[in-house]
Amino acid sequence: MTAPITAIRTRAHRFALRRPWGPDVPDIRVISVEVHTADGEVGRGFTWTPSIGATAVRALIDDDLTAFLVGRPSTPDEWDAAWAHLHEAGGGGITTIALAGIDLALWDLQARRAGTSVTSLRGRLHERLPVYGSGVNLHYPLDELVAQAERWVAAGLQAVKIKVGKPSLAEDLDRVAAVRETIGPDRRLLVDANQRWDGDAAARAIPALAAHDIGWIEEPLRADDLAVHRELHRRIDVPVALGENLHTVHRFRDFLDADAVDIVQPNIIRVGGITPFLRIADLARERGVVLAAHLLPELSAQIAFTLPEQTWIEDVEDAGFAQLGALEHPILTASDGWVSGGPELGLGFDFVGGGGGGGGAPSR
Repeated sequence: MTAPITAIRTRAHRFALRRPWGPDVPDIRVISVEVHTADGEVGRGFTWTPSIGATAVRALIDDDLTAFLVGRPSTPDEWDAAWAHLHEAGGGGITTIALAGIDLALWDLQARRAGTSVTSLRGRLHERLPVYGSGVNLHYPLDELVAQAERWVAAGLQAVKIKVGKPSLAEDLDRVAAVRETIGPDRRLLVDANQRWDGDAAARAIPALAAHDIGWIEEPLRADDLAVHRELHRRIDVPVALGENLHTVHRFRDFLDADAVDIVQPNIIRVGGITPFLRIADLARERGVVLAAHLLPELSAQIAFTLPEQTWIEDVEDAGFAQLGALEHPILTASDGWVSGGPELGLGFDFVGGGGGGGGAPSR
């Protein structure tokens, strides 16, 4: 029988972004999580959010999840019971972000018990995966955006993603054209509107952007509005990518049932951890749609290495944990547009105290 959980301890970290993602996103917040068991073992995980909500997430872990999970078995199989327990506070969002910290710690613990990594525990199917360059760059002047694209080309990346959604469509078109010219005709160019348009604005902008051979349009509309996504998908020919703001397998199924999406992009933290992410990956495979994990390459790649299909890994420039100096030891190796490697034990997330604001005191 698996040893029960005896304690859950958290620590808050704040890591300043090298270049803010906007005036309201100067840093990322990490809550590192330790799950302690009756046999003296410790699993380590984390949860994450850009600037907003970390205090509430930590409180859910420290108060509600700890009270519920202490005394229960220390396995990822506890996810459904924990989600049902938190559901009164919301089926997804802050609740699933909090659950992710526990779920990752329990996967880490399970792998450590087996003397291996989570990737090896699940069964590694890929030694390396392709990376696409990404940037939160809508606020970059055009020359800086082009310079970023030049760095991606120099790094050997075969796909890149930029933000669109300027007040003027003409400015978006100029920026996309400049990046396309910089990267050449053979690399994939992806664009992300980050929910900035309504249905009519999206229907005008996307065909115009398509003249520059864009591979997908990401989050063209407010993620909550399924009906408008369904109508937009009917009106355009460019593949629609979304999912970073969908929080449960049920919501992903809703969008797939509505024929509103072509590429699903679950964020492992936002959906509640590895356990629900794998269910979403299974759903995508069943429906025959592409899966591209959102952000967090040090985590996403470890799980994507175990999926049957080859999955692109998103790498936001200068925003990975390694680039921010957030980790005691690097987890992955990146070279010539590919990512490989991984930890020997567990998930390998050993965070430093926290730059740009410092770490908080542990609880419980």
